[in-house]
Amino acid sequence: MSARAKTHPKIGKGSHAAGGWGAARSTGEILLREHVPRSGPSLLAHQNKADGYMCVSCAWAKPAKPHPMEFCENGAKATAWEVTSRRADRGFFAAHTLHELEEWSDHDLEEQGRLTHPMRWNSANDKYEPVSWSDAFEEIGRELRALAPQQVDFYTSGRASLETAYMYQLFARIFGSNNLPDSSNMCHESSSVALPESIGSSVGTAMLSDFQNCDCIFYLAQNVNTSSPRMLHDLQDAVDRGVKIVTFNPLREPGLERFINPQMPSQMLTGHSTPISSEYYQVRNGGDIAALFGVCKALIEADDALKASGISKVAGSDAVPKDPSNAATVAFAASMAAADTRHVLDHDFIQTHTSGFEEFADAARGYDWAELEQVSGLSREQMTQAANTYAKAEAVLMIYGMGLTQHVMGVQNVHMVVNLALLRGNIGKPGANICAVRGHSNVQGQRTVGITEKPGLAPLDKLSELYAFEPPTWEGRSTVDTCKAIMQGEAKAFVSLGGNFLRAIPETQAMEEAWRKLRLSVQIATKLNRSHVVHGEIAYLLPCLGRLEIDEQASGPQAVSIESSVAHFHGSRGRAKPASNELLSEPAIIAGIAKATLTKGRVPWDEWVGDYSKIRDAIERTYPETFRDFNKRLFQPGGIPRPVPARQRKFATSNKKANFITPPRLFPQFDIDPAAAGDVLNLATLRSNDQFNTTIYGYGDRYRGVDGTRKVVFMNKDDIEQLGFKDGDVVDLTTAIDVATTRRVTGFRIARHDMPKGCCAAYYPEANPLFPLAHHDAKAKTPSYKLLPVRVSLSGVASPS
Repeated sequence: MSARAKTHPKIGKGSHAAGGWGAARSTGEILLREHVPRSGPSLLAHQNKADGYMCVSCAWAKPAKPHPMEFCENGAKATAWEVTSRRADRGFFAAHTLHELEEWSDHDLEEQGRLTHPMRWNSANDKYEPVSWSDAFEEIGRELRALAPQQVDFYTSGRASLETAYMYQLFARIFGSNNLPDSSNMCHESSSVALPESIGSSVGTAMLSDFQNCDCIFYLAQNVNTSSPRMLHDLQDAVDRGVKIVTFNPLREPGLERFINPQMPSQMLTGHSTPISSEYYQVRNGGDIAALFGVCKALIEADDALKASGISKVAGSDAVPKDPSNAATVAFAASMAAADTRHVLDHDFIQTHTSGFEEFADAARGYDWAELEQVSGLSREQMTQAANTYAKAEAVLMIYGMGLTQHVMGVQNVHMVVNLALLRGNIGKPGANICAVRGHSNVQGQRTVGITEKPGLAPLDKLSELYAFEPPTWEGRSTVDTCKAIMQGEAKAFVSLGGNFLRAIPETQAMEEAWRKLRLSVQIATKLNRSHVVHGEIAYLLPCLGRLEIDEQASGPQAVSIESSVAHFHGSRGRAKPASNELLSEPAIIAGIAKATLTKGRVPWDEWVGDYSKIRDAIERTYPETFRDFNKRLFQPGGIPRPVPARQRKFATSNKKANFITPPRLFPQFDIDPAAAGDVLNLATLRSNDQFNTTIYGYGDRYRGVDGTRKVVFMNKDDIEQLGFKDGDVVDLTTAIDVATTRRVTGFRIARHDMPKGCCAAYYPEANPLFPLAHHDAKAKTPSYKLLPVRVSLSGVASPS
């Protein structure tokens, strides 16, 4: 039975632990609902296994020694969703106009099942109609040739393989365009900007082995039970070894509190769960810099106190100055002295490997504790306790997610994570590294093989040498830039390799209006979504094979490759029967469009489509150090580690050092009417456990007690009372900045939730219309989906101006 929104939704208490029977039931339900109760389990047996396929959901790593079931609830949903028996075939499109389909929900569009035939929009009857592949390629090529390269955008979602992404960026550049916006622009671009500045690497330095070698984990702003549930196995193993996990997250999430492992009969039968976080600090939305500054300040001042005492082996509070106003620092320093510690900081590492320490340390010393407490929402005692735990650990693994990157100050958030790691040398040694948890499978890998709007990050000279063309050197458009260009009428064509662009972006209403003015929109996809039913003057819907399906080409069944969150490359081989005989692979579609469009370049498109190993050979020729022996090692257990010099404490920055970079302030400066500031809450968007990014599997959120709706705003109980509401009220949310344009979402039900005062949360993408396009990090241009000032008013009642 299809999941549907309910007329009378229920909001109650959520689960207190991740996994368990709830995850098992949910997995069984999705297999039944998608009509794959027999084929689904046999397929899942190969998910994330050495000889199988990489999950199409999150980007977590494929271990060398997998569990018997190396998939999670969300991974099972993604697999069932892709291999469903449902079909959005010719008959479906013949029965529905696109105007009608625009009224359908995201869930209901995708729930129609797999696309089966290439389609072209007919303006006369407002329907998608079948078209031959050759005719589709011919017209798309003709339309692209009629446009200037600057007028065309080539978007990439996170699921395409390394082989496809390499071909796609090459096609765009031979065409003459660097307009290569991608989903990374909307999630971890802040990491891609900040990490190179701090440590000279665009990716994190962590490996799976760090979970076995650390003695402490700092877990920052990433919801493991919805975004990367398989990581719970690694966290559970670490806890069982006695590792302390210190968590900073606004909401109390079950996966960061307790885990019942579905693969452990003892836990499933008894209900016994593993406690995950030993310390849990509910930082306010946007308070991460202040919280981390507080931890750093405690470390630095305790180190100052120890040095001032001149005592290295004398225990007790007599070893440090007795300043009554500084009791917490005195106690901290005393505890370190009692532990026979001369220094709290790793001064040898700081002196040898870093730059900028003194400036950063002075900034930390200079902040008043009261200000840090007010901005972070944490007490001095909490920040000091976190620092104490950190200081007593020898190898600390730093894990963070989009709760830090999707901010106006996302780059500075990431700088602060690195600053904390550098204080005690927690980078480049076993167990001590930085793990930036990416969202979609292979969103990181696409960047590795050239999907970037920044020409300086692509090997243009090598591409020119290999393929006999002159690559464009002008800077292309990121996702935000593309949205601006579409709204201003500068972009004329949009080619999308997967994804649901119109749902993923901010400024939803204005973008949909502008989208209809595009001359050409081309969508390469497996399922129907919002970006397909809102369209340009000429619109094509091109269905492709999914990663899970057998990809038979001239040389036989093909394999593809994917990069994980811990920068390892993995082979992936599909095992399911294709949904339709009319489907082409992503490489075949890219090659078909490229051959119909390009008049220059020397690329063996047909050879590549016939044998993907030749694409991998080309990738290796382009990036010889990164992809050494690529084909030979493709299915190497545990994956092929990507060379990351910072793992060996070799920092490829301009000064060859790891850099302490001091944020200029603790919190963004918003232009809000002071008279109305007391009514403003800071909104964060979040995902339910029944979705992945813009894909909505159903209308439940077991972990937050939501059933039958997604139009919910979670609020602190004190805020509900002080603003004059009650739990269950139906309200509207209105953006409290950039008020020249009214941005509002309506009909959201208040749900009381354990979260910091002054904060609220709502689901993505339902809350996306609230976000101005200009509300993003200044350097990374990542939309600030985790921090937006909003006002709440009873539904139908205008909020204050």
